[in-house]
Amino acid sequence: MFEEKSVLVGMSGGIDSTAVCCMLLEQGYRVEGLTFVTCDSGLKAVESAAALAARLGIPHHVADVRGRFRETVVQPFIESYLSGSTPNPCVNCNPLVKFALLEEWADRLGCTGIATGHYVKVESGKMKDDSERRFYIVTGDDDRKDQSYFLWRLTQQQLSRVIFPLGGMEKTQVVEYLKEHGYECVASGGESMEVCFIPGDYRDFLRSNVPDIDTRFKGGAFVDSSGRVLGNHAGFPFYTIGQRKGLGIALGYPAYVLKINAAKNTVMLGTEEQLLARHMLVDEPQWVGDVPENLTVRVRYRSRLVACGAPQATGDGRWLVKLHEAVSAITPGQSAVFYEGNRVVGGAFIANQRGINQWINDRTDE
Repeated sequence: MFEEKSVLVGMSGGIDSTAVCCMLLEQGYRVEGLTFVTCDSGLKAVESAAALAARLGIPHHVADVRGRFRETVVQPFIESYLSGSTPNPCVNCNPLVKFALLEEWADRLGCTGIATGHYVKVESGKMKDDSERRFYIVTGDDDRKDQSYFLWRLTQQQLSRVIFPLGGMEKTQVVEYLKEHGYECVASGGESMEVCFIPGDYRDFLRSNVPDIDTRFKGGAFVDSSGRVLGNHAGFPFYTIGQRKGLGIALGYPAYVLKINAAKNTVMLGTEEQLLARHMLVDEPQWVGDVPENLTVRVRYRSRLVACGAPQATGDGRWLVKLHEAVSAITPGQSAVFYEGNRVVGGAFIANQRGINQWINDRTDE
């Protein structure tokens, strides 16, 4: 039996989820907490979340999903690097693990809503033909904490029942709120890791999960944009587009990674200016209804929004996006998230850029 004002909160034991629980309790919700164990290090969060739930007087549940997380998030993360891309695991985890689990457990526990501590909002609106109501992720009020970039793959079903209490607040306000409610220890806690399952450098993580990675890929060539060999690299999975430091080669000028060719085991180096592009290729686009005319796009978390045209199909499964100003370090594997104003209206994965000049020329000739 579902209770109208009941909500299941994803609890990490940290600042944001604790504040969410407090706020929803104050608003009269029946609140329950769910903590995910996605990797071995996540076991520590269970203890702190359970203690907080006891203090709040709410039921606390634990979902040990290490196998599911490994298959759905970690393995694709590894495979992406081994294919020459730079993945963003949160983009997979949110719709396929975190919010999917919240929905599953909410149904089991009779909760109508689900909630997290993301700094975003959700709003609904009808399509132009007034036929169907759609739900949109909207940027949070705190520009420094806005997490809309990571949530573009959430389904309409997930968005229809989610609550984001922190979307209209700044982080400093959330911290002060917890202090006022007697949770000083939680409020003084640190931020979570950028990639929850990697405590240090991702290269060490790759080595521990792919024991032969050094022998498989070491000794490939650094090349310039003309194909001239500049030296040898340590293995292409250890580099990402735009990287400058840690290249292990001196060229007499600041060099950046321009491209990674996994098939040839080469890493192209060049100048900062050569990183700039006015077009990009994307794949697997997902839209909330019709594609708007006035689009902006963000090509990585915290990058600035840039005006762009609607993606145009190339015929090979990719889509060509024209940017209205140059953007630096367009990186295969990352997400291109499209906005209309402050609404997320779609997203796609940045694809391999091979052959992009031909597609640009074809569009120019039309």
